[in-house]
Amino acid sequence: MVNKRTKKAGITGKYGVRYGASLRKQVKKIEISQHSRYTCSFCGKDAVKRSVVGIWACSACKKVTAGGAYTLHTAQAAQVRSTIRRLREGTDL
Repeated sequence: MVNKRTKKAGITGKYGVRYGASLRKQVKKIEISQHSRYTCSFCGKDAVKRSVVGIWACSACKKVTAGGAYTLHTAQAAQVRSTIRRLREGTDL
């Protein structure tokens, strides 16, 4: 069995003791979210990965979407979508 090299540090173990614990915790959260796979809204598979900053590509259906720098969906984008939906429903009256 292979032993784990880091217990708490995880992906930020590469920084060692540098930069302070608080900054490493913030970077850990960001790096985990940017390297993880997301569910594709077109094909439904867990195949969306970040290719470059803000560009997310699905390896299954080859669709490319724009998103946040570190996550596929941002809180601001969700707020804008809900505002647009609310305004659109208000004009239907």
